[in-house]
Amino acid sequence: MARPFHIVDVFAAHAYAGNPLAVVLDADDMDTATMQLVAAETNYSETTFVGSQPEADGGYRVRLFTPAREIAFAGHPILGTAWVVRHHLAPQEPGPVRLNLPVGQVPVRFEAEATGEETLWFQAPPVSAGPTCAAERMAAALGLATTDIDARAPVQQFGAGTAAMVVPLNSLDALRRARLDLAAYAPLLAEGFPPLTYLFCRESHAVGNDLCARFFFEAHGVREDPATGNGAAFLGAWLLDHGYLERTKLDLRIEQGYEVRRPSLVRLRAGGTGAGREISVGGGVIPVVRGELV
Repeated sequence: MARPFHIVDVFAAHAYAGNPLAVVLDADDMDTATMQLVAAETNYSETTFVGSQPEADGGYRVRLFTPAREIAFAGHPILGTAWVVRHHLAPQEPGPVRLNLPVGQVPVRFEAEATGEETLWFQAPPVSAGPTCAAERMAAALGLATTDIDARAPVQQFGAGTAAMVVPLNSLDALRRARLDLAAYAPLLAEGFPPLTYLFCRESHAVGNDLCARFFFEAHGVREDPATGNGAAFLGAWLLDHGYLERTKLDLRIEQGYEVRRPSLVRLRAGGTGAGREISVGGGVIPVVRGELV
């Protein structure tokens, strides 16, 4: 049976920027093995599969797959999938689009900007802090000097469904030089640290942006994400917990994707402490391809 198939660019201001996402609709009767094969075929960082009708709680069931495995939570698939649902499954429904993920229901709201553009926002599920990692060990795994890592706050694991290491760097130069070496990372992996690293610095490419970031992950080898919504949520929790920007409320513009020639802009709003943190991640969505999965 042919199924509607869409490709959208998320955290993008125009087509062929941001983070591409494949979305398969009417996926109610697809089995897990087939979903994994389709995700490997698209070879995007994530592909999502959406039920044709809302469930009893009003949310659309969504499953998320990388080319290698199913995951519970990721940022750009939430926004991109919500855009496809709003425009192709529920164009007349007011209010937020609700997605039912393994981590729970995530509502996505649509906010009109003064420029006439539209930003989609989701509130992150509770983000938990994990163990810290010695800066010199993470630096070695990233091909950096220990002095490239900002010593004012720790390298630390944060997660919500999935988890990543948040790594503060001292400069845009260090961010450009970073490379994840899986062989060098192996001892950290053996200790339970995930091979997903969210690196950021306080320098930016464009005036008006606050931070610049990169995200490395493992899926049949090292890959780099052009824009990372869940990583931005983890960063929001890290920034609040460590008072890194000396603010209790954050409204940030985060650049990403320059090194992979897909410039992206991730919006982050965050406030509160500990279990009371509230973190929202936003960005633009641009449709690129519409067709059928045959």
